[in-house]
Amino acid sequence: MDTTATVEFHITGYAHPDAQALSAEVQQEYVRRYGDPDFTEMSAEDFEAPAGLFLIAYLDGRPVACGGWRAKEAGGADELREGDAELKRMFVVPDARGRGLARAVLRRLEQTAVEAGRTRFILETGTQQPEAIALYKSEGYTAIRKFGYYKEHPLAVCLGKELVTV
Repeated sequence: MDTTATVEFHITGYAHPDAQALSAEVQQEYVRRYGDPDFTEMSAEDFEAPAGLFLIAYLDGRPVACGGWRAKEAGGADELREGDAELKRMFVVPDARGRGLARAVLRRLEQTAVEAGRTRFILETGTQQPEAIALYKSEGYTAIRKFGYYKEHPLAVCLGKELVTV
C-alpha cells in the first residue's frame, strides 16, 4: 500500500452516503464490463451487525474503496453452509487502484467476519473481472459451487475461502 497517503478504514453501513456513491460507481463498472448492473437483491439491513458489515477506505479523507459482507442462511438449493458470509461490493475507484487497497479491505472484512463468528467467505464475480479473480485466488479463494442470482450465468465465477479463527 502507498505509504505516503493516509488511509483510514471506517465501518459505515451500506446506507451511508459514501457507501451509496461507491456502490453506484461499482454498478457502472458492471455496466461497462457486462452490459448491466448487478441485479442481486441487497438492502442496508443486510450489512448491519451482527449479521453483516460494510466498510469504506478513505485515502486522505476521500472515499476510494469499499466492501461488505452479509451472513447467508445454510441449506437451500445453493447448498450454503452454516457460518457462510457473502462478500459484496468490493470496489476501488480507478484512480486509487494499484495501491493495495482492495487487498487491505478484503483482509479487514475477513477479520471482522471471523470476529462475528463467520467461518467461510463466499462470493460471486465474473470472467470480465480478471483482476478481481486474481486478487481472490492470491488470497486463497478457490472455486465453489455456483450460488445466488447469477448461478446459471455462463460468465459467473463463484469462489470461497475458509476463514481462520485466531
